[in-house]
Amino acid sequence: MPAFGFRVRVTDGAARLGECQTAHGVVQTPAFVPVGTQGAVKAIRHRDLEEAGAEIVLANTYHLLLRPGDELIARRGGLHRFIGWARPILTDSGGFQVFSLAQRVLITEEGADFRSHLDGSRYLLTPERATDIQARLGADIAMVLDQCLAFPASREAAAVSTARSARWGQRCRRRLAELRSRPVAGVAVSNREQAQFGIIQGGVYQDLRDESADATVAIGFEGYAIGGLSVGEPSDRMYAVAGDTARRLPADRPRYLMGAGTPEDLVECVARGIDMFDCVLPTRNARNGQLFTSEGRVNIKSARYAEDDAPLDPRCGCYTCRHHSRAYLRHLYVAGEMTAGALNTLHNLSFYLDTMRRIRDAIAFRTFDRFRQEFLRSASSLSLDS
Repeated sequence: MPAFGFRVRVTDGAARLGECQTAHGVVQTPAFVPVGTQGAVKAIRHRDLEEAGAEIVLANTYHLLLRPGDELIARRGGLHRFIGWARPILTDSGGFQVFSLAQRVLITEEGADFRSHLDGSRYLLTPERATDIQARLGADIAMVLDQCLAFPASREAAAVSTARSARWGQRCRRRLAELRSRPVAGVAVSNREQAQFGIIQGGVYQDLRDESADATVAIGFEGYAIGGLSVGEPSDRMYAVAGDTARRLPADRPRYLMGAGTPEDLVECVARGIDMFDCVLPTRNARNGQLFTSEGRVNIKSARYAEDDAPLDPRCGCYTCRHHSRAYLRHLYVAGEMTAGALNTLHNLSFYLDTMRRIRDAIAFRTFDRFRQEFLRSASSLSLDS
């Protein structure tokens, strides 16, 4: 049996303080998972990620399949060894990227037939192949292949996607059981203690979400993810669907909301029982000069910071805030220096990871509702920089 385990230590309303045990260490939850698309979180070193408090990172199966290739990574000893990261790794199945990035995608019951956005090469990504790829990579947590939909989607399209995702999830689970039980030709399993998470689909239709949750739980996974949200629907609708779906999932398994979101999203969804999050927002916004602080969001390219000697965030203890002024950060950004992306990314991820630490502390002391109200009041009183 895999070494993966999860336990809830404290609850405060629907908010849960817990921990995931993996073959490469413990992840304290609620947790934010920095996105390392191609085996690296953009513009930041692993050492800095660790110092900022990251306990787990996400790698993108689609991109690693296309370059450098999952078989090459397996020959190098698996993804942990290849990228030099000793802590836990979560890999997605590649489904979202196939549907959003690939060219000429054809979805059938067998899988997703697509052409690479890099060179037009043809691939067939089946549930079994998605499972094999992640086995070769050796992630601690692997996601099943699901069918993703854009927003808005008709009820008919959502129903088809929901049913197919459940069938694909069953095939992924069956394939992983085969890989765990015996050697399979052509599949070098880099981490035999890998956990697998099922994914709930259903768009914004709660009855479809309920059906998807029941079908996915019946299959039996180490954890459960809520997919297909944070794709354009209103925030209040996302919160409602995430909360209603979370209540339908087993209390003794981690709940992962994929692709969300803003700091406010994290706080609101923790309040609804979510344990794990990932999003490109802190790193992408950092590279575009938008920074998250305790005093609101800062657009560092604004001329108002040209002679501002204050730290980016006086309440932040990250390297960027301890050593550099807003004026210097603006100069780096305007000058196009690569250092701008590095320092900005370090700060944004530190802000997100520190927000999660504060959330965990609040749950531990059962003061989460007060923390939530204060956090949201502060966020709503501060407007974006122009």
